[in-house]
Amino acid sequence: MMEFSFWDIVRNLLMAMRWTIGLSMIAFIGGGLVGLLLVLLRQSKSAFMNLLATTYVQIFQGIPLLVQLFLAYYGLGLFGINASPWVAASIGLTLYTSAFLCEIWRGCIASIPKGQWEASASLALSFYEQMRYIIFPQAMKIAVAPTVGFLVQVIKGTALASVIGFMELTKVSKTIANATFNPFLVFSCVALMYFLLCYPVSLYAKHLERKMHVHR
Repeated sequence: MMEFSFWDIVRNLLMAMRWTIGLSMIAFIGGGLVGLLLVLLRQSKSAFMNLLATTYVQIFQGIPLLVQLFLAYYGLGLFGINASPWVAASIGLTLYTSAFLCEIWRGCIASIPKGQWEASASLALSFYEQMRYIIFPQAMKIAVAPTVGFLVQVIKGTALASVIGFMELTKVSKTIANATFNPFLVFSCVALMYFLLCYPVSLYAKHLERKMHVHR
């Protein structure tokens, strides 16, 4: 049996943590871009576009993330696409993230007083000009705190990517635990690393929320 020192375990876990951070960033940025498009569609006056976006959100919010990752990994193969775990995990988490960010941002837009819409309409602004110059700037201030807070859920959600073979923190920890026969130590280190990733983000989200209330 190969001997692993404590620092060997920590070093390998830190290397794996890079992939957890990278996947989180891809899912958050990609989900943000798709979520922004969905918000625009949900605010659209087109009933079809609104229904399309609403259906998308309900589907990806209603299906467990684990199932979405399986569908992304095995479903692409049905179309002759040999997707790597990295690609499948990125797609699955992006779709999951976009649905929730869409609802967060839609709620923030809905909190803008109706008078703001009426005032911008009186200036003969188009729908997209209203969104760009009047509604979005106000909604963004409200949305910052819950958006940053949701990043914690995305980071923790990356752990599920281990089931499709993506070598992130959780997957690597299982391999190390099997090799060292010391699962308690390994998973204690993993728990601490997730905490160190998520806790500062949670604190920052709470700080932004308090700051927003002070400005109000």
